[in-house]
Amino acid sequence: MVGVALAVLVGMIALASGTEQQQPATRPKPPAAAKTELELAVWGSEQEIAAYQTVVDAYNASSKDTSVAIVSWPDADAMLDAMRSDEAKPDLYLLPRGELAQTVAEKRNVPLLDLINEREIPIGDDFARDAVSAFSIEDDLQCMPYAASPMVIYYNTDLIDFEAMEAEGLPVPRGDHTGWNFAEFRAAAEFGSRPRRNTRGIYIDPTLRGLAPFVYSGGGQLFDNDGDPASLALGEDGSTDALRRTLELLRDPRLTLSSQQLERRSAVEWFQRGKLAMIAGFRSMTPELRATEGLSFDVMPMPSLGSPQTVADLDAICIAPNGPARTDASANVLSYLVSDEALARVAGTGYVQPAKLTVAFSDDFLQPGRAPEHAGVFNAVMRSIVLPPLMSQGSELRELVDPDIETLLTTPDIGDLQEALRAIDEKSRTLLDPDYEEPSDAPSDGSSPSATDGD
Repeated sequence: MVGVALAVLVGMIALASGTEQQQPATRPKPPAAAKTELELAVWGSEQEIAAYQTVVDAYNASSKDTSVAIVSWPDADAMLDAMRSDEAKPDLYLLPRGELAQTVAEKRNVPLLDLINEREIPIGDDFARDAVSAFSIEDDLQCMPYAASPMVIYYNTDLIDFEAMEAEGLPVPRGDHTGWNFAEFRAAAEFGSRPRRNTRGIYIDPTLRGLAPFVYSGGGQLFDNDGDPASLALGEDGSTDALRRTLELLRDPRLTLSSQQLERRSAVEWFQRGKLAMIAGFRSMTPELRATEGLSFDVMPMPSLGSPQTVADLDAICIAPNGPARTDASANVLSYLVSDEALARVAGTGYVQPAKLTVAFSDDFLQPGRAPEHAGVFNAVMRSIVLPPLMSQGSELRELVDPDIETLLTTPDIGDLQEALRAIDEKSRTLLDPDYEEPSDAPSDGSSPSATDGD
């Protein structure tokens, strides 16, 4: 019996040992896949950057495979300088429309149409049509429309009282703020200019862009060709007639800020101090004016000299060509950045007018109860935007001709306005026309003929 018991015990031990050896070893869990880390390059005020950060934080909290970091600059030029010098290599970046032609020429973006179709982003229905057209080249969307803010007139409601003007028999715009003609605009400028209070009625930037809405509205054109311009067209009859009417108002020393005043303070600062009745600007001006204690203001469309026309600040988000995997990840991020949820956060800062209509028409942008009372004007005039030609020499053109434009606006008398405008057109041709040949009687220093006094 003892022998049998020992045999059974030995057998049990052997069986247990074999079973233990046959059990598979526990395998370690594979490491989690590393997240794709992307960079989004933006510019703007501290409040705007903070809003972009909250959007990115929300995306990162929900994404299992991608992490996005914000890199920022105070303005677009600083960001683009960093990118073109390879100091910054973002995967997505905010881009002004004026830089689109050069960006595409430098192959710094990935066309988006296939990517957004794959993600079913309703670009045709939900976004402003002009904003989509603005960033389309060669039948493809080059960058995703993000912000679209038309130029409007901000006015001080204490200096310009339309009811009081009407009581005095002066021409006034309709009460719905949907538009006004040049006579009504002039009457408002004169009403807001009060010598006893040392106020001025109107200030428009003395630049090609500042005058553009007046030229277009009066039936003129800024360029000789909308597709591939070879020069400006300010000296053409339609443009000259529009500018003649405009400059009669904007050069009147009783109605606009003097050069001495502008040396002391900017036009925006004079407006904030209650000494300037009207100033042209974009949506980004709103928060600064809201922060000015005691300032009451509202907005109107740009005045019409025949048909309502304006220009706009247009920005988009581009994807950099950093390889297929990063492109797909970037496109997923882009899909979130233009969602209603994300755009509402940015619109809430007051700086940005989204190109997406569902948000632009929402209270997140309109912000009822806050100035300007007629914020719907920003949306209403989107239909009046004129898109200038896409060109890579935009900044060079401004540097070339804006000094001459300033002369037109600050010289009390121009001898022959059309001749002065044709001289500016000719100067622009030296930059825009690759086949330009300098006239034999042109000044040796390349300068344009200057304006002379007298009518």
